[in-house]
Formats: sequence, C-alpha cells, structure tokens
Amino acid sequence: MLRKAILAYGVLAIIGAVVLALAGIITGLVVYLFVNGAVVIAALLFERGRYRPTVTRGGKWEDTEERFIDPSTGQLMKVRYNPQTGAREYVPVEPPPQPSPQGGGRLDT
Repeated sequence: MLRKAILAYGVLAIIGAVVLALAGIITGLVVYLFVNGAVVIAALLFERGRYRPTVTRGGKWEDTEERFIDPSTGQLMKVRYNPQTGAREYVPVEPPPQPSPQGGGRLDT
C-alpha cells in the first residue's frame, strides 16, 4: 500500500513537472518536481534487489549453532552459513515428530 502511494507521488511529480513546463511556469519548480519524481521512482525500482540478497543453493552450507524465534511467524529458525560466499540462510527448524500414544491413547488407572 505504501509502495503504491510513493509510486503515485513520483508519477504525479513527473506529470506535474511536464504540465508546468508546457504551460511556461517557473523553471526551478519544474526541475525540482521532475528530479524529485525521478529519484523516488528510481529508488522504488532498485530497493527491492538491494535489501533481499539472492541465496544460491549451490555450494556447501554449514549449520551454525544460532537459533532464534522469527517474530513474524513465531517459528524456530536455524542459521546456515556458506563459507565460499559468506552468505547466511535462515531455515525453519522442523519440530521432532510427536510419539504416538501407546494403547490407543487411553490411560489405565
């Protein structure tokens, strides 16, 4: 939602700059709006790849002793490390299988 609103601002700034330039309005304002809109749009296009590094499945991954609870899912995560690239990967820890109760789950008292 916020991403769309910021994109809309950038597009409107560029459109406003073009309309003002065609109308012969103040040149400084036209340049400001156009540059501002272009920078905002460029930032939105390039920020996705910058903060989400690609994880390659190739290479030798080693488990570390690091464990943490993911705050968004509440799931236990473990950290794996690739010494060739220095990349880190966060993998959910699967809980151990629950033993089935003996005797059909009934307790004799």
